[in-house]
Amino acid sequence: MSEPVTVQVLSQQNQAVGELTLPAAVFNGPVRRHLLYDVVRMQQANRRAGTAATKTRGFVSGGGKKPWRQKGTGRARAGSSRSPLWVGGATIFGPQPRDYSYRLPASARKAALRSALAAKVRDGKLMVLDKIELEAPKTKLFAQVMANLQVENALVVIAERDDALERAARNLPLIKVIRVAGANVYDLLRYDRLIVMRDAVAALEGRVGA
Repeated sequence: MSEPVTVQVLSQQNQAVGELTLPAAVFNGPVRRHLLYDVVRMQQANRRAGTAATKTRGFVSGGGKKPWRQKGTGRARAGSSRSPLWVGGATIFGPQPRDYSYRLPASARKAALRSALAAKVRDGKLMVLDKIELEAPKTKLFAQVMANLQVENALVVIAERDDALERAARNLPLIKVIRVAGANVYDLLRYDRLIVMRDAVAALEGRVGA
């Protein structure tokens, strides 16, 4: 049975303001690498536009007339100038618009999220903040908070919608702010550090708890 993990709660000035015990079932479970792979693959497939298309013989213009008679010319038989064997002809077995998306079972997706969270804890990449308060929704102010925390590349998880915070972080290429409802394996693995607001911890447990 995994033991609960106790971490320091930091202020946005990077000062310890308390401690918080993280639920072991969410933050200290086994890291199942195969589930991480499966879920990331699913997310990438779901993001594919699926609009790639090539023209088959039914879509290539022209080619209605037989180029030459069947016999007697000494040349190979040809029925259309739009044959896939001809320059300017159709494409054989080319891609067609399709939907690449699929879904893994909810239990697998939750287990993968728990694995990603546990991996951050295991690697010492998790930070819990008391809160982030900005005087205005300015990128400069949010960047200063990240500088105080000595963080350059991070995923910031907040409990609920915060327009000011989300707007302030929007122009920082290596920082992303998401709500608990949008937490996903791909982003957790993509960003180096994970910063979770204190009030988002319980919301995460409610979402991905076993």
